[in-house]
Amino acid sequence: MSNFWLSIVIFLLAYVFIIVEKVHRSVVVWVAAVLVISLGVISQAKAIEAIDFNTLWLLIGMMVIVGITRKSGVFEYLAIKSAKLARGNPLYIMVILALVTAIASALLDNVTTVLLMVPVTFAITDRLEISPLPFLFTEILASNIGGTATLIGDPPNIMIGSATGLGFMDFINNLALPVIIILIVTIACLHLIFRRDLVADEDKIARVMELDEREFIKEWAILKKSLLVLGLTMLGFILHQYLHLESATIALAGAGLLLLVTKVEPEEALLSVEWPTIFFFAGLFVIVGGLEVNGVIDLVAREALAITGDNPFRTGMLVLWSSAVGSAFVDNIPFVATMIPLLQSIGEMTAMPMESVWWSLALGSCLGGNGTLIGASANVIVAGLAERYGNTIRFLDFMKLGFPLMILSIILSTIYLYMRFWA
Repeated sequence: MSNFWLSIVIFLLAYVFIIVEKVHRSVVVWVAAVLVISLGVISQAKAIEAIDFNTLWLLIGMMVIVGITRKSGVFEYLAIKSAKLARGNPLYIMVILALVTAIASALLDNVTTVLLMVPVTFAITDRLEISPLPFLFTEILASNIGGTATLIGDPPNIMIGSATGLGFMDFINNLALPVIIILIVTIACLHLIFRRDLVADEDKIARVMELDEREFIKEWAILKKSLLVLGLTMLGFILHQYLHLESATIALAGAGLLLLVTKVEPEEALLSVEWPTIFFFAGLFVIVGGLEVNGVIDLVAREALAITGDNPFRTGMLVLWSSAVGSAFVDNIPFVATMIPLLQSIGEMTAMPMESVWWSLALGSCLGGNGTLIGASANVIVAGLAERYGNTIRFLDFMKLGFPLMILSIILSTIYLYMRFWA
C-alpha cells in the first residue's frame, strides 16, 4: 500500500476509535502517530516539524499560570459572584458565563479563556449540585465564536493575519458584527435546548445566595501576584506582534515569572498541566502531518478549489464551507496551515480579489471548530479538564449538539459575507 493511502487509512482508523471511545483519545492518537512514523508514512524529522510547538508551549505555560492562580481561591470567588448576580438561576448563570467566555476569548484567546472559566464553572455546579455539562458545552461554543472576532482570539486568525498582513482592527471591522449575531442566536438556541435540564433546588440556591464570596479567597499574596502576572501576560499577547515574540514565549515567560515570585514548587505547578491533552495534540499534529507530506490534504484542497475558477463568490463559499467541515474533523490549526499557501497561490495565479476569501477562511475555520470535540484547541482543553473533575464529555454527545449549531453559524456567515462583499 502506498504512503498516500496508508496515511488516509491510519487517519480514518484513529477517528473511528476516537468516536467509539473504547480507548482514550490520547492513547489512540499516540499509537497512530507511532504507526505513521514506524511504517514510513512520515519520517521522524518531518513528524517533529509537523508538531506545532508554539501551540503546545502556549498551553503548558497557561496551564501552569492557571494552576498557581487557582491556589488563591479566586475561581471560587468568581463562581459565587456570578451565581449571585444571576440570582442563583442556572439558566441565567449559563448565559452570563457564555457572554464572559465570548468576550474574554476575543480580547485574550479562547484557550486561555477556557482554562480560566472551567474551574469557575465547576465551583458553581458543585454548589448547586447540577450537571456541569450544559455549561461546558456552552463555553466551548462561546469561546470559539468569540475568538473568531479578533486577530488574537483564535490561532487560525493569528496565522491568517501573519500571512496576509491583515491587522487587529481589520478583523474587528469585518468579523465583529457576524460574531455578535451568531453568539446571540447560539445562546438563544442553547437556552431552549437546556431550559428543562438546568433547574436547581430552592434551598441550594438560597445557600449560594447567603455565601460571602470574599471568604473564599485563601491566599491574598498569591492572588495579587497571580493577577499581576496574568495581566502582564495578557498585555504581552496583545502586543506580541510589536514585540516580535511568539505567544508561546509570552506564556512561558509568564509561567516562569509567576513560579519565581510565588515560590511554588515546579513539581506541584506541573501537576496542573493536562498532559494527556498535550500528547493528544502532539499525536494529532503528526497524523495530519502524514496526510500533508503525502499530498492528501493538498490534493483535496486543490481539486475543490479548481471547480471555482476565478469567481470570488464561488471561491469564498467553497472555502467557507470546506474549512468549516474540514476544521470540525481535523484540528483547525493544521487545516489552516495547509489552506493559506493554497489560497496565496490562487490569488497570484488569478489576480482575483482575495479579501473576502480570507474572511471566509477565518469564519469557516474558527466556527467550524464547534462541529466536533476535537475541532479546536479549546474543545480538547475543556474535555481534558472535565475528565480531571470526573465528568466525561462524549464525542458523539458533543457532536449531536455542536455540529447542527455550527452549520447554523456557517449559514449566518454565508448571508453576512454575501451581503457584505458579493451582493
